[in-house]
Amino acid sequence: MMLTLLAPGSRTRRFSKRLLQVLITLFGLLVLTFFIGRVMPVDPVLAIVGPDADQGTYEQVYRQLGFDRSLLTQFGVYLGNLLHGDLGNALLTGKPVADDILRVFPATLELATVAIVIGAGLGIPLGVLAAARRNRPADYIVRVISLAGYSTPIFWVGMMGLLLFYAALGWVGGAGRLDLGLEGQVPHRTGMITVDALLAGNGTVLFNALNHLVLPASLLGFHSLAYISRMTRSFMLAQLSQEFVITARVKGLSEWQVIWNHAFRNILVQLLTVVALAYGSLLEGAVLIETVFSWPGFGSYLTGSLLLGDMNAVMGCVLLVGVIFVLINLLSDMLYQLFDPRTKS
Repeated sequence: MMLTLLAPGSRTRRFSKRLLQVLITLFGLLVLTFFIGRVMPVDPVLAIVGPDADQGTYEQVYRQLGFDRSLLTQFGVYLGNLLHGDLGNALLTGKPVADDILRVFPATLELATVAIVIGAGLGIPLGVLAAARRNRPADYIVRVISLAGYSTPIFWVGMMGLLLFYAALGWVGGAGRLDLGLEGQVPHRTGMITVDALLAGNGTVLFNALNHLVLPASLLGFHSLAYISRMTRSFMLAQLSQEFVITARVKGLSEWQVIWNHAFRNILVQLLTVVALAYGSLLEGAVLIETVFSWPGFGSYLTGSLLLGDMNAVMGCVLLVGVIFVLINLLSDMLYQLFDPRTKS
């Protein structure tokens, strides 16, 4: 009875502790990004006024941006604005950073989601197959695929993919998210063109968007597949050597039942973490793929902001990345409790 009464308070304390850890993590991330950004050898004022501006114009813009104040004062002003939902204006576009992120992030979300479906959908079965056929041809093939996915530069794979499947064979669309003639033909609701085309019932735009999406998503998925399949193989090998697996085989269960109903079920919790982290890395910005395919996503926006020294945009992006990983970790914890009730305690 006493344990039952204490349980709600215990949950509240755990939640408060976790929330405090999240806030401290995000604050530390902001501090590091802000002060590192201020010592970068890039002059954002010069990027605004241009190299031919006179000294008076330069100093005026310098003061308008608040760079004449101390670093602590600048950081305090930024935090105050942040608490009111103001991430500042981006030097690259002149628009609020929040608006820019809302504009570019759906493109990366669409790309990363399809990529992780491909990576996990193929990587997990391949990892299980490699473990079940250890030191056999199937295992060697999967390990070679994983090695290729890890070691091959993603930008080179992207360029070769464009040359082969677009330029030579014409099987897929080229750079960008849509052909120019189809831009603006469906209402902008979610920012993900495939979803917007489905909502609008426009099959032409949907097919064209998928035609442009399939190659970059497949290449990113192949990169995730390498990591996911290798980790799945490692987890399965550890389970297949356990005594309960030997016992299941002695009882006469088929190999399919032993692998999927016994060994695989025991690695679900570990796989959740692997897939979640892989997805978070993709959402963080597949910079090289977005650059090669002229994909107007989060990674391209962050790269352009870094090169310009636009710290408002960079800090907004860093904050979003931190929030993404925090949310993914929280989701993983919830799924842990769903698949493994022992973690509730």
